Amino acid sequence: MRIRALAIRIINQFLRDKRTLALLFLAPLLILSLMKLVFDGQTVAPLIGTVRLPAALTEKFGQLGAELISFDTDAAAQAAIQAGDLDGVLQMGESGPQLMLEGSDPSINRAILLLVQNAVQTNGEGMAPAIAYLHGGPDMATFDSFGPILIGFFSFFFVFLLAGVSFLRERTSGTLERLLATPIRRSEIVVGYLAGFGIFTLLQASLIAWYSVDVLGLYMAGNIGYMLMINLLLSLTALTLGTLLSSFASSEFQIIQFIPIVIVPQAFFSGLFNLDAMNPWLQKLSMLMPLYYGADAMQGIMIRGEGWRDFQADVYVLAGFSLLFALLNVLALKKHRRM
Repeated sequence: MRIRALAIRIINQFLRDKRTLALLFLAPLLILSLMKLVFDGQTVAPLIGTVRLPAALTEKFGQLGAELISFDTDAAAQAAIQAGDLDGVLQMGESGPQLMLEGSDPSINRAILLLVQNAVQTNGEGMAPAIAYLHGGPDMATFDSFGPILIGFFSFFFVFLLAGVSFLRERTSGTLERLLATPIRRSEIVVGYLAGFGIFTLLQASLIAWYSVDVLGLYMAGNIGYMLMINLLLSLTALTLGTLLSSFASSEFQIIQFIPIVIVPQAFFSGLFNLDAMNPWLQKLSMLMPLYYGADAMQGIMIRGEGWRDFQADVYVLAGFSLLFALLNVLALKKHRRM
């Protein structure tokens, strides 16, 4: 009887908690459906620019399934690869074939090298191309390519979790209610909490930047100050989003329930998986993900050595997300006190 009574009590608790039921039954279906859409997209072949390539060799590349764009001049091809529109440029020089790889993604580099090797050998050219890299190099590891994205992801994830749980404790302990009973404005409360938490997010961003570059030895072609700025902006976005969503949770467990909805999609659309391989309509969802912009800027800084003019749009978008979530935080406090 006692065992049955205890089991019935647990069952009733679950039935009353709709969020837990959704996490248990609907969240796995949502994530599996998203994975199906992500991994079951379109096939993407490396995009190679060609200059003065013999017709026979061009035909062989076509048989191997390569995507080629022909350029009339070396300068036009170099401009395209510098703009990130090409994965590589193959041209016939006086001394033989010359291959320039964009270099940001080691997996794409390997795919192009394999294509070129098969095309040249089977076409009877017999001469290996001279290989150069626009970014990175032959020793660049896969982790060097994914590292900038992982830095942003873990910064975003842990700050989101910390902010949500900490702000929730402020509410459940009664501290927030006591503050709201004073003449302090809602906007001042939000800014104050963000400033307090922000000190620790700054320390976290600095620690991660130093550890990734100096200890783990991640490839770093750009300015570490820019990298720190982007990481801090990502943390600030996670901070404002975490405090916002904590207003709709009544326990730490309910904060965890937001992870499949908020954090997991960020990973899918951050660049860890090839966005070009997804269906075009699905790619547009990445524009709603703060981590997409942070990862794009981090990769540009660390791998391609980009400057302010190259990633400033990502900075403005991340700042816009932070401002939007902060304003929504102010509005969310209305249900605790009207001013």
